[in-house]
Formats: sequence, structure tokens, C-alpha cells
Amino acid sequence: MYSRKVESLSALPAVAKELISTFPSERVFAFYGKMGAGKTTFIQSICRELGSSDNITSPTFALINEYNTANMESIFHFDFYRIKDIEEAFDLGYEDYIYSGSYCLIEWPEMIEPLLPQKMVEVRIEVSEEGFRQITAQTI
Repeated sequence: MYSRKVESLSALPAVAKELISTFPSERVFAFYGKMGAGKTTFIQSICRELGSSDNITSPTFALINEYNTANMESIFHFDFYRIKDIEEAFDLGYEDYIYSGSYCLIEWPEMIEPLLPQKMVEVRIEVSEEGFRQITAQTI
């Protein structure tokens, strides 16, 4: 299990690097955390670590954004917060992305849990009363 206490935004690049190197063969990462926990901000750091210089934003309304690395590899960023029905994920063609072998970074995975792959990295971000973040991750 991976676990880090994050006290400032400046620590996120190092934590993103550690997370990716801790799970080098994994490509699907599911991010759990309350609204405002910092899921998108952490995903921005992960995308930078993976070599993307694209504008990384939350795909809240589009449901999915695709970013490219310097090597022209794709990174798929999902946000299922506003999904009304699991059928929307089917309409999106989620399987093509999830099983593509590309990095898939999923916010609000609980909205499509029955569709998630059997093996992925579960990333949890919890906010303490003091304002720091505890980031834990494990393969499930």
C-alpha cells in the first residue's frame, strides 16, 4: 500500500512521481475523495509526471478528456460526477478507453463501479481538519 501526507501543493509533483513508480505496470487509477479533496489537482500533477504539457482540466461536462504526452501517448481523464445513468458510460464507449493500455485516470469511479476493471489502483484522498491531504493507494 502507498500512503503519503501532503501538506502543500508544492509536494504534489513528487507524490505523483512516487505513485506512478509504485504502480509501474498499472494503467487504470480510480480517484476517490469528497468534492474539493483535490482529485483534479492531483491528476494534473500525474499528467505532468507522465509527460503531458496539455491544459489539464476536469472533464465534468464532457465526461472524458484526452491528453497527449511528449511521446504522443494518450492519457484519458474521466469525471463521472454528473453521470445520471450507467448507460452513459456504455454510450461513451468506456471499454475502449479502459482496456486500451493507456493511462486512465477516473474521478468519481463510484458512479460506475460495476463497470470498473477487476485490477486497478484505488487512490483515496482524504482531507484532515488541519487542511492537509492523506493520499493512499493500493491495487485492487
